[in-house]
Amino acid sequence: MKLIKLNICLLFIVMVISSCKKDFLNRPPLTGLTTDNFYKSSSDLRLATAALYAQPWFSWNNFPLLGVGDIMSGNMLQPYNADLVQFTTFSITSQNSYITNSWQSFYDIVAHCNINIKAINTKLPDSVSVKSKTGALGELKFIRATSYFFIAQLWGPVPIIEDNDKLIANPLVPRNKLSDVYKFIINDLRYAAANLPKSDQPGRVTTWSAQGLLAKVYLTRAGLGQSGSRNQTDLDSAAYYAGSVCNTSGLTLLPSYYNLFRTQFNDNPESLFAFQWAPGVGYGGGNGIQAQFAPSSSLITGGGGWGGAIGPTIDLANLYTPQDSIRRKATYMLTGDHYPELNAAGGGYTATGVNVKKHVVGTAADNNSPTMDLWSSIEHNAVIRLGDVYLIYVEALLGNNASTSNGEALKYFNAIRTRAGVDPVTSITTSSLWNERRVELAFEGQYWFDLVRLSYYNPQGAIDAINKQVRQQFTYDPGTGTKTLVANGLIITPATKATFTLPIPANDQTADPKLLEEPVAYYK
Repeated sequence: MKLIKLNICLLFIVMVISSCKKDFLNRPPLTGLTTDNFYKSSSDLRLATAALYAQPWFSWNNFPLLGVGDIMSGNMLQPYNADLVQFTTFSITSQNSYITNSWQSFYDIVAHCNINIKAINTKLPDSVSVKSKTGALGELKFIRATSYFFIAQLWGPVPIIEDNDKLIANPLVPRNKLSDVYKFIINDLRYAAANLPKSDQPGRVTTWSAQGLLAKVYLTRAGLGQSGSRNQTDLDSAAYYAGSVCNTSGLTLLPSYYNLFRTQFNDNPESLFAFQWAPGVGYGGGNGIQAQFAPSSSLITGGGGWGGAIGPTIDLANLYTPQDSIRRKATYMLTGDHYPELNAAGGGYTATGVNVKKHVVGTAADNNSPTMDLWSSIEHNAVIRLGDVYLIYVEALLGNNASTSNGEALKYFNAIRTRAGVDPVTSITTSSLWNERRVELAFEGQYWFDLVRLSYYNPQGAIDAINKQVRQQFTYDPGTGTKTLVANGLIITPATKATFTLPIPANDQTADPKLLEEPVAYYK
Protein backbone atom coordinates (compact mmCIF):
# COMPACT_ATOMS: atom_id res chain seq x y z
CA MET A 1 0.00 0.00 0.00
CA LYS A 2 1.44 3.32 -1.00
CA LEU A 3 -0.23 5.13 1.90
CA ILE A 4 2.79 4.34 4.06
CA LYS A 5 5.15 1.96 2.31
CA LEU A 6 7.44 1.00 5.17
CA ASN A 7 10.81 -0.59 5.41
CA ILE A 8 11.20 0.22 9.06
CA CYS A 9 14.95 -0.10 9.53
CA LEU A 10 15.69 1.75 6.29
CA LEU A 11 13.30 4.58 7.15
CA PHE A 12 14.84 4.93 10.57
CA ILE A 13 18.41 5.04 9.25
CA VAL A 14 17.57 7.56 6.54
CA MET A 15 15.69 9.71 9.02
CA VAL A 16 18.57 9.86 11.48
CA ILE A 17 21.53 10.39 9.17
CA SER A 18 19.97 12.62 6.52
CA SER A 19 18.62 16.16 6.49
CA CYS A 20 20.46 19.27 7.65
CA LYS A 21 24.04 19.48 8.87
CA LYS A 22 24.17 22.59 10.99
CA ASP A 23 23.18 23.93 14.39
CA PHE A 24 21.28 21.37 16.43
CA LEU A 25 21.05 19.15 13.36
CA ASN A 26 24.77 18.31 13.38
CA ARG A 27 25.27 14.59 13.62
CA PRO A 28 28.05 12.08 13.00
CA PRO A 29 27.70 9.38 10.33
CA LEU A 30 25.69 6.50 11.72
CA THR A 31 25.72 2.98 10.32
CA GLY A 32 24.03 -0.26 11.18
CA LEU A 33 21.27 1.49 13.09
CA THR A 34 18.01 -0.08 14.17
CA THR A 35 15.56 0.95 16.82
CA ASP A 36 16.94 -1.89 18.93
CA ASN A 37 20.42 -0.46 19.30
CA PHE A 38 20.04 3.28 18.83
CA TYR A 39 18.15 4.65 21.84
CA LYS A 40 20.71 4.67 24.64
CA SER A 41 20.93 8.27 25.83
CA SER A 42 19.35 11.72 25.84
CA SER A 43 21.65 12.77 23.00
CA ASP A 44 20.31 9.88 20.90
CA LEU A 45 16.82 11.24 21.40
CA ARG A 46 17.92 14.70 20.27
CA LEU A 47 19.45 13.26 17.11
CA ALA A 48 16.36 11.26 16.25
CA THR A 49 13.93 14.15 16.66
CA ALA A 50 16.21 16.64 14.90
CA ALA A 51 16.00 14.69 11.65
CA LEU A 52 12.29 15.45 11.37
CA TYR A 53 12.72 19.20 10.99
CA ALA A 54 13.73 19.26 7.33
CA GLN A 55 14.28 16.51 4.75
CA PRO A 56 11.04 14.57 5.28
CA TRP A 57 9.13 17.75 4.39
CA PHE A 58 10.88 18.20 1.03
CA SER A 59 8.07 16.94 -1.20
CA TRP A 60 5.58 19.29 0.46
CA ASN A 61 7.89 22.29 0.60
CA ASN A 62 9.32 22.06 -2.91
CA PHE A 63 6.17 23.11 -4.80
CA PRO A 64 2.90 22.10 -3.09
CA LEU A 65 3.33 24.43 -0.09
CA LEU A 66 2.89 27.51 -2.29
CA GLY A 67 0.99 25.64 -5.01
CA VAL A 68 -1.79 24.73 -2.61
CA GLY A 69 -1.48 27.54 -0.10
CA ASP A 70 -1.15 30.45 -2.51
CA ILE A 71 -1.84 29.36 -6.09
CA MET A 72 -5.00 27.40 -5.29
CA SER A 73 -6.17 30.16 -2.96
CA GLY A 74 -5.83 32.84 -5.64
CA ASN A 75 -2.82 34.75 -4.31
CA MET A 76 -0.43 33.64 -7.01
CA LEU A 77 -0.58 32.40 -10.57
CA GLN A 78 1.70 29.97 -12.37
CA PRO A 79 0.53 29.61 -15.96
CA TYR A 80 2.76 26.94 -17.51
CA ASN A 81 3.16 23.98 -15.14
CA ALA A 82 0.17 21.73 -15.89
CA ASP A 83 -0.28 20.36 -12.38
CA LEU A 84 -0.03 23.84 -10.82
CA VAL A 85 -2.47 25.21 -13.40
CA GLN A 86 -4.96 22.66 -12.06
CA PHE A 87 -4.74 24.48 -8.72
CA THR A 88 -5.63 27.79 -10.36
CA THR A 89 -8.50 26.43 -12.44
CA PHE A 90 -9.91 23.95 -9.89
CA SER A 91 -9.55 21.09 -12.33
CA ILE A 92 -7.54 18.97 -9.91
CA THR A 93 -7.39 15.26 -10.66
CA SER A 94 -6.33 12.33 -8.50
CA GLN A 95 -3.28 11.95 -10.79
CA ASN A 96 -1.91 15.39 -9.92
CA SER A 97 1.73 14.80 -8.97
CA TYR A 98 1.75 17.43 -6.24
CA ILE A 99 -1.31 15.92 -4.59
CA THR A 100 0.40 12.52 -4.63
CA ASN A 101 3.72 13.90 -3.37
CA SER A 102 2.05 15.80 -0.54
CA TRP A 103 -0.03 12.84 0.63
CA GLN A 104 3.01 10.57 0.63
CA SER A 105 5.20 13.18 2.32
CA PHE A 106 2.76 13.74 5.17
CA TYR A 107 2.22 10.05 5.80
CA ASP A 108 5.95 9.37 5.63
CA ILE A 109 6.38 11.97 8.39
CA VAL A 110 3.62 10.28 10.40
CA ALA A 111 5.43 6.96 9.93
CA HIS A 112 8.74 8.44 11.07
CA CYS A 113 7.08 9.82 14.18
CA ASN A 114 5.24 6.59 14.93
CA ILE A 115 8.33 4.42 14.79
CA ASN A 116 10.25 6.74 17.08
CA ILE A 117 7.40 7.14 19.56
CA LYS A 118 7.04 3.37 19.81
CA ALA A 119 10.77 2.81 20.14
CA ILE A 120 11.11 5.45 22.86
CA ASN A 121 8.21 3.97 24.80
CA THR A 122 9.46 0.38 24.54
CA LYS A 123 13.24 0.42 24.15
CA LEU A 124 14.58 3.45 26.00
CA PRO A 125 16.64 2.41 29.05
CA ASP A 126 15.65 3.63 32.50
CA SER A 127 18.96 5.52 32.70
CA VAL A 128 17.54 8.20 30.38
CA SER A 129 15.68 10.86 32.35
CA VAL A 130 11.92 11.14 32.23
CA LYS A 131 12.29 14.79 31.18
CA SER A 132 14.39 13.80 28.16
CA LYS A 133 11.93 11.08 27.23
CA THR A 134 8.79 13.21 27.50
CA GLY A 135 10.50 16.12 25.75
CA ALA A 136 11.40 13.91 22.77
CA LEU A 137 7.88 12.49 22.68
CA GLY A 138 6.57 16.06 22.77
CA GLU A 139 8.62 16.97 19.69
CA LEU A 140 7.49 13.86 17.83
CA LYS A 141 3.85 14.37 18.71
CA PHE A 142 4.07 18.03 17.71
CA ILE A 143 5.45 17.10 14.29
CA ARG A 144 2.95 14.27 13.84
CA ALA A 145 0.13 16.65 14.72
CA THR A 146 1.44 19.25 12.27
CA SER A 147 1.43 16.66 9.50
CA TYR A 148 -2.06 15.46 10.37
CA PHE A 149 -3.34 19.03 10.53
CA PHE A 150 -2.26 19.51 6.91
CA ILE A 151 -3.80 16.17 5.94
CA ALA A 152 -7.11 16.91 7.65
CA GLN A 153 -7.49 20.35 6.10
CA LEU A 154 -6.64 19.09 2.62
CA TRP A 155 -8.42 15.73 2.45
CA GLY A 156 -10.99 15.76 5.25
CA PRO A 157 -11.65 12.29 6.72
CA VAL A 158 -8.41 10.29 6.44
CA PRO A 159 -6.86 7.21 8.04
CA ILE A 160 -5.37 7.71 11.48
CA ILE A 161 -2.18 5.63 11.58
CA GLU A 162 -0.72 5.35 15.06
CA ASP A 163 1.07 1.99 14.86
CA ASN A 164 3.12 1.13 11.78
CA ASP A 165 3.24 -2.56 12.69
CA LYS A 166 -0.54 -2.80 12.56
CA LEU A 167 -0.52 -1.13 9.16
CA ILE A 168 2.00 -3.63 7.82
CA ALA A 169 -0.11 -6.50 9.14
CA ASN A 170 -3.28 -5.03 7.64
CA PRO A 171 -2.53 -2.43 4.92
CA LEU A 172 -6.18 -1.97 3.95
CA VAL A 173 -7.42 0.75 6.26
CA PRO A 174 -10.50 2.96 6.19
CA ARG A 175 -10.70 6.69 6.56
CA ASN A 176 -11.62 7.96 9.99
CA LYS A 177 -14.17 10.62 10.79
CA LEU A 178 -12.83 14.13 10.54
CA SER A 179 -13.94 14.93 14.08
CA ASP A 180 -11.76 12.04 15.29
CA VAL A 181 -8.80 13.22 13.24
CA TYR A 182 -9.03 16.61 14.94
CA LYS A 183 -9.34 14.93 18.33
CA PHE A 184 -6.17 12.96 17.57
CA ILE A 185 -4.32 16.16 16.55
CA ILE A 186 -5.45 17.98 19.68
CA ASN A 187 -4.40 15.08 21.92
CA ASP A 188 -0.91 15.12 20.40
CA LEU A 189 -0.60 18.89 20.76
CA ARG A 190 -1.85 18.94 24.33
CA TYR A 191 0.81 16.40 25.21
CA ALA A 192 3.43 18.49 23.38
CA ALA A 193 2.32 21.69 25.10
CA ALA A 194 2.60 20.01 28.51
CA ASN A 195 5.99 18.40 27.91
CA LEU A 196 8.00 20.69 25.64
CA PRO A 197 10.24 23.28 27.34
CA LYS A 198 9.58 27.01 27.40
CA SER A 199 12.87 27.59 25.61
CA ASP A 200 15.33 25.45 23.68
CA GLN A 201 18.03 25.72 21.06
CA PRO A 202 16.96 28.10 18.26
CA GLY A 203 14.86 26.18 15.76
CA ARG A 204 13.61 23.55 18.20
CA VAL A 205 9.91 23.61 19.02
CA THR A 206 8.79 24.67 22.49
CA THR A 207 5.59 24.70 24.48
CA TRP A 208 4.79 28.02 22.77
CA SER A 209 5.02 26.31 19.38
CA ALA A 210 2.56 23.67 20.54
CA GLN A 211 0.21 26.16 22.17
CA GLY A 212 0.23 28.39 19.08
CA LEU A 213 -0.60 25.49 16.78
CA LEU A 214 -3.16 24.16 19.26
CA ALA A 215 -4.91 27.53 19.13
CA LYS A 216 -5.06 27.30 15.35
CA VAL A 217 -6.42 23.75 15.45
CA TYR A 218 -9.15 24.71 17.93
CA LEU A 219 -10.02 27.75 15.80
CA THR A 220 -10.33 25.50 12.75
CA ARG A 221 -12.31 22.78 14.53
CA ALA A 222 -14.69 25.41 15.91
CA GLY A 223 -16.43 25.50 12.53
CA LEU A 224 -16.57 21.75 11.93
CA GLY A 225 -20.15 20.56 11.54
CA GLN A 226 -21.50 24.04 12.28
CA SER A 227 -23.75 26.22 10.17
CA GLY A 228 -23.27 29.97 10.11
CA SER A 229 -21.49 30.23 13.45
CA ARG A 230 -18.72 28.41 15.27
CA ASN A 231 -18.61 26.32 18.41
CA GLN A 232 -17.98 28.74 21.26
CA THR A 233 -16.13 26.21 23.43
CA ASP A 234 -13.55 25.68 20.71
CA LEU A 235 -13.29 29.43 20.12
CA ASP A 236 -12.65 29.90 23.83
CA SER A 237 -9.95 27.22 23.74
CA ALA A 238 -8.35 28.91 20.73
CA ALA A 239 -8.36 32.23 22.58
CA TYR A 240 -6.94 30.62 25.71
CA TYR A 241 -3.94 29.03 23.99
CA ALA A 242 -3.27 31.92 21.62
CA GLY A 243 -3.58 34.33 24.54
CA SER A 244 -1.11 32.26 26.52
CA VAL A 245 1.45 32.62 23.75
CA CYS A 246 0.74 36.32 23.23
CA ASN A 247 0.67 37.33 26.88
CA THR A 248 2.96 34.96 28.78
CA SER A 249 5.63 33.64 26.41
CA GLY A 250 7.74 36.80 26.45
CA LEU A 251 8.11 36.45 22.68
CA THR A 252 7.81 39.53 20.50
CA LEU A 253 7.46 40.28 16.81
CA LEU A 254 10.67 40.80 14.90
CA PRO A 255 10.81 44.60 14.49
CA SER A 256 11.27 44.40 10.72
CA TYR A 257 8.72 42.50 8.64
CA TYR A 258 11.14 42.54 5.73
CA ASN A 259 13.82 40.78 7.76
CA LEU A 260 11.52 37.87 8.58
CA PHE A 261 12.41 36.41 5.21
CA ARG A 262 16.16 36.99 5.22
CA THR A 263 18.42 34.12 6.24
CA GLN A 264 20.39 36.24 8.70
CA PHE A 265 17.23 36.18 10.82
CA ASN A 266 16.50 32.45 10.64
CA ASP A 267 14.92 31.13 13.84
CA ASN A 268 14.31 34.58 15.27
CA PRO A 269 12.01 34.75 18.33
CA GLU A 270 8.94 35.17 16.12
CA SER A 271 9.51 31.75 14.53
CA LEU A 272 7.57 29.06 16.40
CA PHE A 273 8.18 26.23 13.95
CA ALA A 274 10.22 26.44 10.77
CA PHE A 275 11.76 23.87 8.47
CA GLN A 276 15.47 23.72 9.29
CA TRP A 277 16.98 23.63 5.81
CA ALA A 278 20.74 23.40 5.38
CA PRO A 279 23.05 24.06 2.40
CA GLY A 280 24.80 21.56 0.18
CA VAL A 281 22.45 18.62 0.73
CA GLY A 282 21.40 18.12 -2.90
CA TYR A 283 18.03 17.66 -4.55
CA GLY A 284 15.48 16.03 -2.29
CA GLY A 285 17.09 17.12 0.95
CA GLY A 286 16.99 20.90 0.93
CA ASN A 287 14.83 23.95 0.37
CA GLY A 288 14.07 24.31 -3.34
CA ILE A 289 11.47 27.09 -3.16
CA GLN A 290 13.87 29.77 -4.35
CA ALA A 291 14.94 27.71 -7.36
CA GLN A 292 11.32 27.28 -8.41
CA PHE A 293 10.00 30.78 -7.79
CA ALA A 294 12.91 33.22 -8.28
CA PRO A 295 12.54 35.24 -11.51
CA SER A 296 16.20 35.13 -12.59
CA SER A 297 19.15 32.72 -12.52
CA SER A 298 21.35 35.63 -11.44
CA LEU A 299 19.77 35.34 -8.01
CA ILE A 300 20.74 31.73 -7.41
CA THR A 301 24.07 29.97 -7.15
CA GLY A 302 24.03 27.11 -9.62
CA GLY A 303 21.33 28.37 -11.96
CA GLY A 304 17.60 27.84 -11.56
CA GLY A 305 15.26 30.76 -11.19
CA TRP A 306 12.31 29.47 -13.20
CA GLY A 307 9.81 31.90 -11.70
CA GLY A 308 9.81 34.55 -14.38
CA ALA A 309 6.24 33.70 -15.31
CA ILE A 310 5.07 33.37 -11.69
CA GLY A 311 3.66 36.29 -9.79
CA PRO A 312 0.87 37.66 -7.64
CA THR A 313 -2.67 37.93 -8.89
CA ILE A 314 -4.24 41.33 -9.23
CA ASP A 315 -6.73 40.11 -6.63
CA LEU A 316 -4.01 39.93 -3.98
CA ALA A 317 -2.17 43.04 -5.19
CA ASN A 318 -5.26 45.21 -4.81
CA LEU A 319 -5.32 44.50 -1.06
CA TYR A 320 -2.06 46.39 -0.50
CA THR A 321 -2.60 50.07 0.12
CA PRO A 322 0.16 52.54 -0.86
CA GLN A 323 1.03 52.78 2.85
CA ASP A 324 1.56 49.01 3.01
CA SER A 325 4.78 49.16 1.02
CA ILE A 326 7.01 47.21 3.44
CA ARG A 327 4.96 44.03 3.27
CA ARG A 328 4.32 44.44 -0.44
CA LYS A 329 7.99 44.75 -1.35
CA ALA A 330 8.93 41.84 0.94
CA THR A 331 6.25 39.68 -0.70
CA TYR A 332 6.39 40.48 -4.42
CA MET A 333 8.44 42.55 -6.82
CA LEU A 334 7.11 45.31 -9.04
CA THR A 335 9.00 46.31 -12.17
CA GLY A 336 11.73 48.74 -11.13
CA ASP A 337 12.01 47.63 -7.50
CA HIS A 338 15.63 47.46 -6.37
CA TYR A 339 16.85 44.85 -3.86
CA PRO A 340 20.41 45.66 -2.78
CA GLU A 341 20.80 42.43 -0.78
CA LEU A 342 20.18 40.22 -3.83
CA ASN A 343 23.24 39.67 -6.03
CA ALA A 344 24.93 42.20 -3.78
CA ALA A 345 28.35 41.72 -5.36
CA GLY A 346 26.83 42.75 -8.69
CA GLY A 347 25.25 45.90 -7.31
CA GLY A 348 21.91 44.39 -6.31
CA TYR A 349 18.92 43.24 -8.34
CA THR A 350 16.37 45.46 -10.08
CA ALA A 351 13.12 43.72 -10.91
CA THR A 352 12.17 43.53 -14.57
CA GLY A 353 8.67 42.20 -13.97
CA VAL A 354 6.02 41.45 -11.36
CA ASN A 355 7.32 38.38 -9.55
CA VAL A 356 7.71 36.58 -6.25
CA LYS A 357 10.10 38.10 -3.69
CA LYS A 358 9.33 36.25 -0.46
CA HIS A 359 11.67 33.20 -0.19
CA VAL A 360 14.03 34.69 -2.77
CA VAL A 361 17.13 35.21 -0.61
CA GLY A 362 19.91 35.38 -3.18
CA THR A 363 23.17 33.62 -3.87
CA ALA A 364 25.56 31.69 -1.67
CA ALA A 365 27.68 34.84 -1.38
CA ASP A 366 24.65 36.94 -0.43
CA ASN A 367 24.00 34.56 2.45
CA ASN A 368 27.60 33.87 3.49
CA SER A 369 26.93 30.17 2.88
CA PRO A 370 29.58 28.71 0.55
CA THR A 371 27.86 25.34 0.04
CA MET A 372 24.38 26.75 -0.59
CA ASP A 373 23.31 25.75 -4.09
CA LEU A 374 20.40 25.49 -6.48
CA TRP A 375 18.41 23.06 -4.36
CA SER A 376 19.44 24.12 -0.88
CA SER A 377 18.40 27.61 0.09
CA ILE A 378 19.15 28.11 3.77
CA GLU A 379 15.96 30.04 4.46
CA HIS A 380 14.19 28.39 7.39
CA ASN A 381 10.69 29.06 6.14
CA ALA A 382 8.17 29.24 8.97
CA VAL A 383 5.20 26.91 9.29
CA ILE A 384 3.78 28.95 12.16
CA ARG A 385 5.07 32.23 13.53
CA LEU A 386 4.06 34.66 16.24
CA GLY A 387 2.41 37.09 13.81
CA ASP A 388 0.07 34.29 12.76
CA VAL A 389 -0.76 33.52 16.41
CA TYR A 390 -1.54 37.20 17.05
CA LEU A 391 -4.14 37.07 14.29
CA ILE A 392 -5.46 33.69 15.49
CA TYR A 393 -5.99 35.32 18.89
CA VAL A 394 -7.83 38.21 17.26
CA GLU A 395 -10.04 35.83 15.27
CA ALA A 396 -10.87 33.78 18.35
CA LEU A 397 -11.78 36.93 20.30
CA LEU A 398 -13.88 38.21 17.40
CA GLY A 399 -15.58 34.82 17.37
CA ASN A 400 -19.07 34.85 15.91
CA ASN A 401 -19.39 38.64 15.98
CA ALA A 402 -19.31 40.80 12.86
CA SER A 403 -16.96 43.30 14.51
CA THR A 404 -15.15 43.99 17.77
CA SER A 405 -13.41 46.79 19.65
CA ASN A 406 -12.08 44.38 22.26
CA GLY A 407 -8.90 45.88 23.76
CA GLU A 408 -6.90 42.64 23.56
CA ALA A 409 -7.91 42.07 19.95
CA LEU A 410 -6.98 45.63 18.99
CA LYS A 411 -3.65 45.41 20.82
CA TYR A 412 -2.42 42.46 18.77
CA PHE A 413 -4.13 43.38 15.51
CA ASN A 414 -2.53 46.82 15.62
CA ALA A 415 0.85 45.38 16.57
CA ILE A 416 0.81 43.57 13.24
CA ARG A 417 -0.19 46.71 11.37
CA THR A 418 2.24 49.01 13.17
CA ARG A 419 5.15 46.72 12.42
CA ALA A 420 4.16 46.95 8.74
CA GLY A 421 4.05 50.74 8.86
CA VAL A 422 0.26 50.79 8.48
CA ASP A 423 -2.06 52.96 10.60
CA PRO A 424 -3.74 51.29 13.61
CA VAL A 425 -7.52 50.91 13.71
CA THR A 426 -10.17 51.34 16.42
CA SER A 427 -12.37 48.41 15.42
CA ILE A 428 -11.95 45.12 13.60
CA THR A 429 -14.46 43.51 11.26
CA THR A 430 -14.47 40.01 9.85
CA SER A 431 -13.56 41.50 6.48
CA SER A 432 -10.65 43.58 7.79
CA LEU A 433 -9.27 40.61 9.72
CA TRP A 434 -9.61 38.41 6.65
CA ASN A 435 -7.69 40.90 4.51
CA GLU A 436 -5.04 41.44 7.20
CA ARG A 437 -4.30 37.73 7.41
CA ARG A 438 -4.12 37.45 3.64
CA VAL A 439 -1.63 40.31 3.30
CA GLU A 440 0.47 39.49 6.38
CA LEU A 441 0.85 35.80 5.47
CA ALA A 442 0.84 36.00 1.66
CA PHE A 443 3.19 33.52 -0.04
CA GLU A 444 3.62 31.58 3.20
CA GLY A 445 1.20 28.84 2.19
CA GLN A 446 -1.53 30.00 4.58
CA TYR A 447 -4.47 31.47 2.69
CA TRP A 448 -5.94 28.22 1.37
CA PHE A 449 -6.22 26.94 4.93
CA ASP A 450 -8.03 30.13 5.95
CA LEU A 451 -10.54 29.39 3.18
CA VAL A 452 -10.92 25.79 4.34
CA ARG A 453 -11.53 26.99 7.89
CA LEU A 454 -14.27 29.32 6.61
CA SER A 455 -15.78 26.52 4.48
CA TYR A 456 -16.46 24.39 7.56
CA TYR A 457 -19.15 26.72 8.93
CA ASN A 458 -19.86 29.11 6.06
CA PRO A 459 -19.31 27.23 2.81
CA GLN A 460 -21.08 29.84 0.72
CA GLY A 461 -18.81 32.54 2.13
CA ALA A 462 -15.75 30.53 1.16
CA ILE A 463 -17.19 29.80 -2.28
CA ASP A 464 -17.95 33.49 -2.85
CA ALA A 465 -14.47 34.51 -1.67
CA ILE A 466 -13.00 32.41 -4.46
CA ASN A 467 -15.53 33.01 -7.22
CA LYS A 468 -15.27 36.79 -6.85
CA GLN A 469 -11.51 36.75 -7.33
CA VAL A 470 -9.76 38.07 -10.43
CA ARG A 471 -7.25 35.29 -11.01
CA GLN A 472 -5.05 37.16 -13.45
CA GLN A 473 -1.51 38.49 -13.38
CA PHE A 474 -0.60 42.02 -14.31
CA THR A 475 2.24 44.15 -15.58
CA TYR A 476 3.40 47.32 -13.89
CA ASP A 477 4.64 50.59 -15.36
CA PRO A 478 6.88 52.27 -12.75
CA GLY A 479 6.65 55.58 -14.60
CA THR A 480 2.88 55.89 -14.29
CA GLY A 481 2.15 53.36 -11.54
CA THR A 482 -0.29 51.64 -13.91
CA LYS A 483 -1.22 47.99 -13.52
CA THR A 484 -2.41 46.23 -16.66
CA LEU A 485 -4.08 42.83 -16.57
CA VAL A 486 -2.49 39.99 -18.52
CA ALA A 487 -4.85 37.55 -20.23
CA ASN A 488 -3.91 33.95 -19.51
CA GLY A 489 -6.55 32.00 -21.41
CA LEU A 490 -7.31 29.82 -18.40
CA ILE A 491 -10.83 28.56 -17.86
CA ILE A 492 -11.51 28.58 -14.14
CA THR A 493 -14.10 26.16 -12.82
CA PRO A 494 -16.40 27.91 -10.32
CA ALA A 495 -15.80 26.81 -6.75
CA THR A 496 -18.31 24.58 -4.97
CA LYS A 497 -18.37 23.04 -1.52
CA ALA A 498 -16.46 20.06 -2.93
CA THR A 499 -13.62 22.38 -3.99
CA PHE A 500 -12.32 22.45 -0.43
CA THR A 501 -11.50 18.74 -0.29
CA LEU A 502 -8.72 17.37 -2.47
CA PRO A 503 -8.98 13.99 -4.22
CA ILE A 504 -7.09 11.11 -2.65
CA PRO A 505 -4.22 10.13 -4.98
CA ALA A 506 -5.26 7.59 -7.61
CA ASN A 507 -2.57 5.07 -6.69
CA ASP A 508 -3.74 5.00 -3.10
CA GLN A 509 -7.36 4.60 -4.12
CA THR A 510 -6.33 1.54 -6.14
CA ALA A 511 -4.11 0.11 -3.43
CA ASP A 512 -6.70 0.59 -0.69
CA PRO A 513 -10.34 0.58 -1.88
CA LYS A 514 -11.44 1.24 1.72
CA LEU A 515 -10.33 4.85 1.23
CA LEU A 516 -13.42 5.30 -0.96
CA GLU A 517 -15.81 3.99 1.70
CA GLU A 518 -17.60 6.08 4.29
CA PRO A 519 -15.32 7.12 7.17
CA VAL A 520 -15.56 5.23 10.43
CA ALA A 521 -15.00 6.17 14.06
CA TYR A 522 -11.47 5.91 15.46
CA TYR A 523 -12.46 6.52 19.06
CA LYS A 524 -15.03 4.06 20.35
